[in-house]
Amino acid sequence: MLNSIGIPGLIIILVIILIIFGPSKLPRLGRSIGESMKNFKDSTKGVLEDEEDNIKEEKI
Repeated sequence: MLNSIGIPGLIIILVIILIIFGPSKLPRLGRSIGESMKNFKDSTKGVLEDEEDNIKEEKI
């Protein structure tokens, strides 16, 4: 999906986001998106570790 967007499409998306949220809210928006992605990554890592532990316990 992202392969078909291209650079011009990304520029248009960024301009639309700038118009919608304004320049004053963009840093806050970027920070909250980054924190959300970090939390999601941490939680999926925890789930994967739990699954690996379950598989190891089943083998024993």
